[in-house]
Order: sequence, then structure tokens, then C-alpha cells
Amino acid sequence: MFTKSFASVAVLALLLPASQAMAASHEKKADRIDATNTLPDAKPGECFAKVIVPATYDTRSEEVLVKPESENVEIKAATFDVAETSIVEKEGYTKIKAIPAKFREELIEVETSKAGSTWVTNLGKKGIPASPALLAGAKTNGIDIGSASVGACYKEYFVAAKFEQTEKEVLIKEESEEIKIADAQFEEAQETVVVKQASKKKIYKAAEYEVIEEKIEIEPAKAVWKKGDGPITKIDNSTGEIMCLIQVPAVYKIIKKTVLKTPSTIDLVEVPEEAKAFKISKLVSDATIDKVKIPAEYQTVSITNKLSDAAFTWRGAETDGEGTYTGNQICLKEVPAKFAKIKKLVVDTVAAIEEEKVEAVAKLIKVSNVATPAEEVRTKIAAEYNTVEKRSKVSSERLEWRRVLCKTNMGGDINKRIQQALKDAGVYNGPIDGAFGKGSMSAVERFQQENGLATGGLTIDVLEKLGVM
Repeated sequence: MFTKSFASVAVLALLLPASQAMAASHEKKADRIDATNTLPDAKPGECFAKVIVPATYDTRSEEVLVKPESENVEIKAATFDVAETSIVEKEGYTKIKAIPAKFREELIEVETSKAGSTWVTNLGKKGIPASPALLAGAKTNGIDIGSASVGACYKEYFVAAKFEQTEKEVLIKEESEEIKIADAQFEEAQETVVVKQASKKKIYKAAEYEVIEEKIEIEPAKAVWKKGDGPITKIDNSTGEIMCLIQVPAVYKIIKKTVLKTPSTIDLVEVPEEAKAFKISKLVSDATIDKVKIPAEYQTVSITNKLSDAAFTWRGAETDGEGTYTGNQICLKEVPAKFAKIKKLVVDTVAAIEEEKVEAVAKLIKVSNVATPAEEVRTKIAAEYNTVEKRSKVSSERLEWRRVLCKTNMGGDINKRIQQALKDAGVYNGPIDGAFGKGSMSAVERFQQENGLATGGLTIDVLEKLGVM
């Protein structure tokens, strides 16, 4: 059975050091492979948890050059003889003096804006730039604004729609017929009629029933996955979810059932026919129809026909034509070039130089002449190497389902046995008391890491490695 001390392990397992969980999450999640999309193939009573299977690496030795082959060079100094000689202490030269150029100021005119043209609403001072809508309207209505000359103005006019009046005869009532009907003529008589035929009447006798009890299966036996818990339930947000396959027995229900005791019956009884006398009207002469023609009727009406739609049109400001001026106008106005006056310095007297010859200065000095030249002695120094271990990744870290302990498959003394096994493995030095605290949980994590086991739950792999199972 699941003991209280072992239940504390499942709760405290959520409190593994946050620093370890955060480091593992940030460094490894990007490269982690998630193989937990489908539940494992399990037997009833087995529990599984999401665990992190560490990445595997291959280590090989390699010699690395740490110091290349070189030479040790020893220099034997040269020997010298002392003698006197005359040298030029300072050679003769030409002394040059620069005379700077002289300038005078001149005013020059520079064009700052080129001459051009622009469309405005008026050539006067009150004219403002014409809007793109005005220009587009003028262009749409036949004004070639690209080839217009400076000073040209164009105005917009509204031309109203044109109509004409005509007369037309309209049919107001079609030709028709008037129908005159003469009613049919009858005479009264008497007739006997069977109003209800002879028949057979059925008399129903109800069935009799009794109530009995019956046991029925309402849900068959089945195996289902349910969330479980174990000693170490969760290390980070990716691990620790435990799923157990549980055998659920069939469900039965006792029900009351009504069954037939005596079936129903039907008896046949003869019913005689019924007759009745009625007054009837017999046809003497049928109805007649007389049709009279009514001529069609017409009316003369006045009709207004549209000759042309209302429209907006543009033309030269001085050009005559039909329509009412709307107040919109565009004019191509000349924009003169702009100039600015700036000061410019021009050379009045060019720069020049003056030359003056200065004689050389001689001096008597003592010199050392080489008696024996210097020598170099070279000694070879061998290259040096270091052997290093290089580690390369063979497979990435994986998130997998692994079997774990849970309520359905653990014994009461399991905590103490796990603590003892961890102590024997040299990763735990606390008391063997069956209570899993911070020391016990840290020991489990350390044992998993040292043995390359999946982390994230107290898996069956860990218990088998410890020899507990």
C-alpha cells in the first residue's frame, strides 16, 4: 500500500532546486526531442512518467600542437678598431621662404532656383496652387495640360441635361368581353340512400403483464490510463507527468422488467346497414352563357425624352460656349528663376617663394671599423604537443515515457530501501528513515546524472540500477 511517508516524497519532489531546473530548461530545451506524443504500450497496473533522457557523447584523444618547432639563436658580437675621419656634420642646403598669395573680394550672382511654371487658380496675387483634383478634372474633360502655354487659363462649366416633349397614345383599357349567364333550372324529388353499410365491429380485450427482475451489464471490464503520482513527480515543466494503466472491472445493474403474461384478443360483432330518405333537385335545363365584345380604350399623354445628360466641361477662359461657369479655374503661371549674391575671393597676387643657399658644415670624429664581424649560432628546438580529450555529441537529449513507481506498484518499505541503495552508491549520507527530504532528492538527481540515466522522475531504470527492483 501507499504509505504517508512515501506520499510526502511525491509532494516534496516538486521542490527540487529551482536553479537546476531552470538551467536544464534554458540550455537543453532548444535541442530536446519530444517522443511523448503517444502513450506507451503498457500492461494494467503499470505507471509511466515523462522523463528527460540525457544526450550521449563520444570522447576521443587527439594530439594538439602547443609550441611549434623553433630555433635558439645566440649572437657573438663583432670586434672594432678605432680611427679618425672627417664627416659632414650638416650638409649644405637651400633655405626657402614662402610668400602667400593675396586676394580681393568680388560679388557674384548664383542661381538658387531654376525658372519654371506652375498651375494656379488665378494669375493675380490672390491665386493659389491648383489642386490635383482640379487638374485631373480638366485633363479628363479634354484639356492637354502637358502642352499648355504659360499664361493660359481654363474654366469649368456646368452644362444642364437637355430634354424634348412628345405626345403618345397609351392603352389604358384593353379590349374585353362581357359574359351574361342564365341559371340552370331544377325540380324537386325524393330518394332513399344507404348512409351506413353493414359492417363487423371489433371488441378489444387488453393483454395482461407481470414484473420480473434481471441483472444486466451496463459497462464491460476495461483498462484505462489515469494520472498517477510517485516519489519524484516533477523536475521541470516538461517532465514528471505520470500515467498508469488501471484494470477497471465490469459494471452491472439490477433492473425490473415487465413481461407478457396473457396476450390481448379481438372479438368480431355483426353491425346491420342504415338507410335514409332525402329530398333532391333534378336538373331540367342547364345554365347558358352569352358573350358581348367591349372595345379597347386609349388616352393621349405628353412624354419628356432626355436628349443629353448633365455634364461638366472645361475650355479656354476666353472661349465662348454653352454652360454655367462653376467658379473653378486653372492657369499656367510662370515661376521666374531665383538668384543670390555671394562674396568670392579672387587671387590678386599669386603665391611665391624666395631661395637662400646655406653652406655645409664639416667635423672631425673618431669611428670604429669592424675588425671581426658578429656571428650567429643557431640551435634547433623540437615542437611540443599536448594530448587532449575531444567530446562530440552522438544523440540529442530526449523527452520519453519511462516506467515509474506509483500507488499501484509500490510497497511500504520502498523509501528506506531507496535511501539505503543511494547511501551504498556513495551519493547519500543522510538517515535511513523513509522520509524523503531535500537530501534524498538531491541524491537521486546526482545518481541519475552520474550514471547517464533519464531525469525527471524516480523511474524503474533508476531502481533497477540501484538494485532495489
